[in-house]
Amino acid sequence: MPRPLPPLNALRAFEAAARHRSIRRAALELHVTPAAISQQVKLLEDYLGVQLFQRVNRGLTLTPEAEASVARLREGFDALAGAVELMHAQHSVERVRVGAAPTFAGKWLAPRISGFCSAFPDTDVRIAADARFIDPRQPASDTGFSRPGAGGEDFDIAIRFGSGAYPGWRVDKLFDVAATPLCSPRLMQGPHPLRSPEDLRHHILLHDDTVSFEQGGIDWNTWLKAAGVRKIDTHRGARFNHAVLALEAALDGAGVVLSYPQLAATDLARGRLIAPFDLELRVDFAYYALSGEDGSVQPRVAAFRDWLIAEAGTPTGAH
Repeated sequence: MPRPLPPLNALRAFEAAARHRSIRRAALELHVTPAAISQQVKLLEDYLGVQLFQRVNRGLTLTPEAEASVARLREGFDALAGAVELMHAQHSVERVRVGAAPTFAGKWLAPRISGFCSAFPDTDVRIAADARFIDPRQPASDTGFSRPGAGGEDFDIAIRFGSGAYPGWRVDKLFDVAATPLCSPRLMQGPHPLRSPEDLRHHILLHDDTVSFEQGGIDWNTWLKAAGVRKIDTHRGARFNHAVLALEAALDGAGVVLSYPQLAATDLARGRLIAPFDLELRVDFAYYALSGEDGSVQPRVAAFRDWLIAEAGTPTGAH
């Protein structure tokens, strides 16, 4: 059980008077009369049963009891002031909750988010990556989450990879994607450098199983057929259930991944990945930003949505 404390006003008056060694200066700081400070100090002395001050030549001298406690009391008031400031800061910070497919969150959004944070320093962005934002795992009309503005929703903005059919949401298309082989520049060297699609037979193929061919994606068989390459065993190589994992393997030089340059734009711009061939095959799905209708979203959410749409239109390599 917490111990009872003296009245806070009495403690505050004592601390100010002890710090200034003056009743008058304490009264000026706390915007009260000297008589009020004296009254509060007397109230505290009566409560504690000890004398706290001695008057010497119109000044104040602390008694040993007061001297022993005033530093700790000052620390306590500093801690209280810090706690109040923290509560105020937390209340004043705006938040935007963003949900996205893992690869979009990790490879496209994360490298760019500092731009929004710099432009809107009073808004915290909470990003959650979730595979449920990929359409082929459920009907295209089902977002898998509550609608924004309906109360109890999971996110303010959902970034969805799919068909674009999302009733009840405002839908803004961010960009289409196309599949092409990507690899580390190291694979352009060695005994079998990647000069033409035929050279893929000498390299490990990395597979992104996020969106299969049956679900509207592009697999290695489709791409190789379009490139006019035959008799390459597409069953070999490592398989990944997230595109970001397949891209990371390609970055390490583990093989060649069939993926989307739009998502790997940062790695391509910095030379960590290359697209050795010109052939790109567009997939049936695109990336969309889902949010509430204009009248139902907070200004902070609208600001993030506008920033997101503008970023999606920024040319590759401009970051």
